[in-house]
Amino acid sequence: MFGKRIKLFKLLGFQVRIDSSWVIIAILIAWSLSTGLFPFHFKGLSNRAYWLMGIVGALGLFFSIIVHEFSHSLVARKYGIPMKGITLFIFGGVAEMGDQPPSPKAEFMMAVAGPVSSIVIALIFYGIYRLGISGIFAAPVNGVIGYLAWINGILAAFNLIPAFPLDGGRMLRSILWGVKGNLRKATHISSRIGSGFGILLIVYGVLSILMGNFVGGMWWFLIGMFVQGAAKASYQQLITRSALEGEPLKRFMKSDPVAVSPALPVDRLVEDYVYKLHFKMFPVVESDNRLAGCVTTKQIKEVPRENWAETNVADIATGCSDENTISSRADAIEALTAMRRTGNSRLMVVEGNRLVGVIALKDMIEWLSLKIDLEP
Repeated sequence: MFGKRIKLFKLLGFQVRIDSSWVIIAILIAWSLSTGLFPFHFKGLSNRAYWLMGIVGALGLFFSIIVHEFSHSLVARKYGIPMKGITLFIFGGVAEMGDQPPSPKAEFMMAVAGPVSSIVIALIFYGIYRLGISGIFAAPVNGVIGYLAWINGILAAFNLIPAFPLDGGRMLRSILWGVKGNLRKATHISSRIGSGFGILLIVYGVLSILMGNFVGGMWWFLIGMFVQGAAKASYQQLITRSALEGEPLKRFMKSDPVAVSPALPVDRLVEDYVYKLHFKMFPVVESDNRLAGCVTTKQIKEVPRENWAETNVADIATGCSDENTISSRADAIEALTAMRRTGNSRLMVVEGNRLVGVIALKDMIEWLSLKIDLEP
């Protein structure tokens, strides 16, 4: 889902990040408000005033989405659901769960928290807007306040639509889960509804484009594509977790991994290992068989080609950490979660300071494909 993410701040134990796509959408929102919405409703102001209104409106939307996602995260924490943080991206924001909700009630309460917070924010801004009509605030200020009341109401209404993975879809899934007692069936039904809703948005977007509303139609088309893709991906993710849950790492890991010496020159590493074995990561092992860390192709790329011969692996290797190692006692889900969190496709499996194997995402996917074929 995400591309490059930038850490913004940490609040109440939750890391807030921004996806690079949000920068683009923030600029587009500020531009559309400054050149479209505000000039249409508040005529006769200067271009500077319109741009200030647009920028403040975009920042207000940013704040509203943060509060919406924090509401999800705080309720999730109350029910013991691990949260990895909050990320703002092109279609809004998402509170990243590290695991499935433990019960239908936990799912419902976590899902409903977001729309409730948006409704509360909308009512607060609307109350301030009504006061501002009497002349307490200047027209541009009150215009931005009115916009934030309206956009938070829209945000709440849209998220209450019972189409997974929107909040309303998660509420529907929790109800179906409670009635049927089966999370997989509940996810299957709610994700199919979400996929159908995404198709409707795509069709509406195409019709809007054909009727001359290119910008609005394109947004509806893109949102529809996102909702449909996310609905399907959510169900596939659940199937993946069900198949991998409890599976020991020894099913997937290579117990005789190729390791390199810290004294190996980088040019030999490239010629004798990278180009022959096609791995992007190699464990670095000392002469006493102690694991010293790992070296990756990304680190090699940072060394100028002409310096490869005089640079050793020890000069560029990364030490062992939670980013590149996993305990042999962990299961496949923990390994998959670590890979998703770090973006690494290979992890070193360790016992103390000893390397016992390497687990690769490719091997897990191949095993999963076989399991699904044999046990549909």
